[in-house]
Amino acid sequence: MRKKNYISAAALLAAGTVLAAGVLTGCASGEEGEQRYAYPLGTASPEDTVTQIYAEKFVEEVDRLSEGRIKIMVYPNSVLGGDRELLESCYDGDIPFVIQNTAPQVSFIDDTAVFDAPCIFNDIESVRETVDQPEFLEKMQESYREAGFELLGYADQGFRVMSTNKAVTEFADFKGQKIRTMEDAYQLAFWQQLGANPTPMNFSEVYIGLQQHTIDAQENPYEVIVSNRLYEQQDYIVETNHVPHLISLVVSKDFFKDLPEEDQQILIEAEEVAKGYAREQSDERIDDRIQTIRDSGTEIITLDDSVREEMIRASEPVYEEIQEVVDSEIYRLYTGNE
Repeated sequence: MRKKNYISAAALLAAGTVLAAGVLTGCASGEEGEQRYAYPLGTASPEDTVTQIYAEKFVEEVDRLSEGRIKIMVYPNSVLGGDRELLESCYDGDIPFVIQNTAPQVSFIDDTAVFDAPCIFNDIESVRETVDQPEFLEKMQESYREAGFELLGYADQGFRVMSTNKAVTEFADFKGQKIRTMEDAYQLAFWQQLGANPTPMNFSEVYIGLQQHTIDAQENPYEVIVSNRLYEQQDYIVETNHVPHLISLVVSKDFFKDLPEEDQQILIEAEEVAKGYAREQSDERIDDRIQTIRDSGTEIITLDDSVREEMIRASEPVYEEIQEVVDSEIYRLYTGNE
């Protein structure tokens, strides 16, 4: 334990040294324009995740396309701060690159609330086609710019699903289940509309909460459920597929704006390649995680269309709340509804 703490402290000290060295500003370049320090890319996710895969592929592509001229280093595991701190540091220009789920961005960018609209998509390919369509992406990029960021694109970890010790085969089975959710007003409202009892909780407390039965259920992508062994405490995985778990790659707006156009294009092209690769890896990893869960004896339940339709009807008040804060055109392009 002592050694682990020492390594963590050393990592933080190294990160602080990097920041102090001026990596994040023009000080990162030498007198002849050569970059002296790697630009940091921060994430709050562990290393064995699609987030890390997305980040590493982006760095690799930037290095290739710039012929080694642009150097970026990935700092995972909240070494540079949690999701909120990373976004604030990106806004301030202290960390040029951040990769994270869209959920923490709702407090900064109103239009990202559109991703909380539940039960819009039946398959992940439809999600990807929607967030990639130029008209939608350009509108979202405008929203990010107004908030002080440059959005490059979205990868994903598939859909978020529910794990529980009570089988859900009909709509009434959601009632009363004490489910841990993200601290997100729209997600809380969604589960309340299903009749469940949503309970925000620090993620670090979820496993023991399930073990000690202080919560009955939780919701996350398959990758998180397996990597944190949450399925060990649950009898069922219910494929609610209520929202996609999107991962965004954002850049400090001022940092991006100050780059030569050639370098901006390198970042854009690198993200496009990294996004495609991350999606392929996500699909493969989800298949593997599903098999791990099945091998453990935990049952996976696919909901009937009739249950899905009841979930959609129950979500009407949530759609209305989201429409009040999201640009009408963004809402239409994402949901297909006016």
